[in-house]
Amino acid sequence: MPGENLSRDEAQERAALLSVDGYEVFLDLRSAIGESDQEPRTFRSVTTLRFRCADPGATSFADLIAPSVTALSLNGRDLDPSEVFDGTRITLEDLAAENELVVDAQCAYSRTGEGMHRFVDPEDGEVYLYTQYEPADSRRVFANFEQPDLKAPFRFEVQAPEGWTVWSNGTGELADGVWKFAETKPISTYITAVVAGPYHYVTDSYSRTFDDGTTLDIPLGAMCRKGLAKHFDADDVFLVTKQGLDFFHDNFDYPYPFGKYDQAFVPEYNLGAMENPGLVTFREEFIFRGKVTQASYERRANVILHEMAHMWFGDLVTMRWWDDLWLKESFADFMGAFSMVEATRFTNGWITFANNRKAWAYRADQLPSTHPVTADIRDLEDAKLNFDGITYAKGASVLKQLVAYAGRDAFLEGARRYFKRHAYGNTRLGDLLSVLEETSGRDMASWSQSWLQTAGVNSLTPQVILNAEGRITELSVLQEAAESHPELRPHRVAVGLYRRTPEGELTRYARAELDVEGPRTVVSELAGEQAPDLVLVNDDDLTYCKIRFDENSLDTLRAHLGDITDPLARALCWSALWNLTRDALMPARDFIGLVLRFAGRESDIGVLQMLHTWADSALTFYAAPEWREEGGRALAEGALRELRIAEPGSQNQLTWARFFAAVASSAADLQLLQGLLEGTAKIDGLDVDQELRWSFLGPLAAHGVADERVLAAELVRDDTASGKRHQVRCLAARPSEAVKAQAWASVVESDSLSNALAGATISGFAQSSQRELTAPYTSRYFEAIERVWAERSIQIGMDVVRGLFPHHQDDQGTLDATDRWLAAHEDAAPALRRLVLEARDDLARSLRAQGCDAAAAS
Repeated sequence: MPGENLSRDEAQERAALLSVDGYEVFLDLRSAIGESDQEPRTFRSVTTLRFRCADPGATSFADLIAPSVTALSLNGRDLDPSEVFDGTRITLEDLAAENELVVDAQCAYSRTGEGMHRFVDPEDGEVYLYTQYEPADSRRVFANFEQPDLKAPFRFEVQAPEGWTVWSNGTGELADGVWKFAETKPISTYITAVVAGPYHYVTDSYSRTFDDGTTLDIPLGAMCRKGLAKHFDADDVFLVTKQGLDFFHDNFDYPYPFGKYDQAFVPEYNLGAMENPGLVTFREEFIFRGKVTQASYERRANVILHEMAHMWFGDLVTMRWWDDLWLKESFADFMGAFSMVEATRFTNGWITFANNRKAWAYRADQLPSTHPVTADIRDLEDAKLNFDGITYAKGASVLKQLVAYAGRDAFLEGARRYFKRHAYGNTRLGDLLSVLEETSGRDMASWSQSWLQTAGVNSLTPQVILNAEGRITELSVLQEAAESHPELRPHRVAVGLYRRTPEGELTRYARAELDVEGPRTVVSELAGEQAPDLVLVNDDDLTYCKIRFDENSLDTLRAHLGDITDPLARALCWSALWNLTRDALMPARDFIGLVLRFAGRESDIGVLQMLHTWADSALTFYAAPEWREEGGRALAEGALRELRIAEPGSQNQLTWARFFAAVASSAADLQLLQGLLEGTAKIDGLDVDQELRWSFLGPLAAHGVADERVLAAELVRDDTASGKRHQVRCLAARPSEAVKAQAWASVVESDSLSNALAGATISGFAQSSQRELTAPYTSRYFEAIERVWAERSIQIGMDVVRGLFPHHQDDQGTLDATDRWLAAHEDAAPALRRLVLEARDDLARSLRAQGCDAAAAS
């Protein structure tokens, strides 16, 4: 990725010098269809950029990543592209006070999901285009100043193949063969968007009358590929959209500012979604081709609302530089859950947040690459990697803590003032803190220092002293921090006391809410209460911490975890037990035993799915190698038992079926999967639809039961884009030296695969049951990654470096090989080193956990 980076210092220097009045962008996309021998396939992009310079005569630059530039002019003066364009930047010398830059370029269509992505649908041969820019890929489509604080209005015109429809941020119409779009409000380059092709498009509308009598009418649209139209439940998408718009209008006191609201579900998408104002883009996997659980619908609703929150946090008011990425992502992550719980049918969303999203944050916050929520982002490569569990889930957790600390009303009033004060502008941390201090009366500077400007996660452990009568004499909360990040934070927490009832239920009988500060805090409110069976610190999930247990509470959970009646409390306990396992404080086999004993009683389907993921990870990475075979048999037997007793046709049955497939390895298990596929075996109520068929074929391929012929036949049955991805994954999973060699070459030695098919190949390559087969690739991995990072786009580079790290070669030799590479490549790109350091940390954690698990057997 040489020459494509942009440093914070360069961006600050350019922002001090330039201000942008507007863009006019013309794109000719007719080259998207038809045969072409041209490599890469390109389209014409003409940009007229008007801007001012605070220091006439100065030199600056515009951004453009393109194969070629046909013509360039600055203030009417023609420039020689060969002299001023180096493939990534256009040098602009002798600037006037007011300037007009015109760039006529040939830009390349993308196959990596960056810039203007071009997808050919294997089902019908139709071509679909869409753009994806965050953090800095709009320069692959038009010339610009690619940084978030140089906002401007944009006016797009697009010439497309006949019969296509084109969408952009503003409303558009077809005139004289060209799609012309209304000028946008001032927005950043990375949230401009174009979607073009023969998409299936559904419309609706939203109307809101405000207290002052004014009415806001918002045209709604939703689109997907024609091949997915039969699966597209647009009515539910619109329902959540309208509920979200109502919620944000009720609470933000700032009408949606961007006119229409289109939502495009697009193929081969790298992200979950992107908040382009007026034209939000989503990965098309949110259109469900088969039966899914309510957890999938909840996840989609959360993402819809997350992106909608960005219309205010991120689009209307935007961070100045990527250091303050949290100003949009943390808020959107929090507001997505907040609005979903209060405005939609998914009222248990905080359970998913506590059990799923925060697990992502806890992992990220214990990596060597952990960083404060407000990060030090030196350049664009740093920015790309900081779309992580800290910026999203920890930031959202911190905001949840802030609401408990400052109060809901003060928090929302602060947001309202923030929007009105900084509309269409750019902000930094202090801008938000100042309004929150106004509305809450709290000292935001010290709160920010502890929560936003330091890294690491604290652990909270209860300590209980009882008297002779069995009542609490003293209950304290002990706070600890890692040596590497010793900050002890102020926590607003609830401490819950639980006892077993005569009916055998484990219920809360006392609760205290308090501020925990320093290494030890006494919970005086609970003195004199009856002795608890379980003490749950951070009951109701008010703060961000790792929950620990006293010995009595841990014994209670081992025996009675499934008896906890409150689903959020139960989810918090599961999460805490998983953290104990990851931290090598609980043997992996003990955690797996708890899942086998109690997961079948779990009422929240999202928690159940998370437990399955954790149990599989515990077996694969944290269990002692000599116990894996026994543990795998136990998991498969338990999964099959729960599958057979689950209510026919229920989402629990579907969830256990998928988990059984994930852990199946014995001849009998594989024979059952094959029988379910062929119809010779049956489980009452289990509908083996196309997506479930691929779930079953994955393990059959990995264990050598489903060969290339079987997989080819399945693709004929499901000759779609989704089917092709599944087939490619299964093909790469087969247990053969030749298969692994071919998969490796197709990803590492070639760039012919699209991002989606490269990802599918990577996913299939490394199987936990094939450790010996993939062992030779450890040395090849370390020989290749620096070259891959230099030659490929950052997205593909990240996919390869993360996905092909030899995680399954979990022994000291692999750890030593990783350390040797790090020692020998101290000058490698910082972002590349970060990825390797993170993988090394995961590997070291696995080895520690395996040691803990082995010790449990001795």
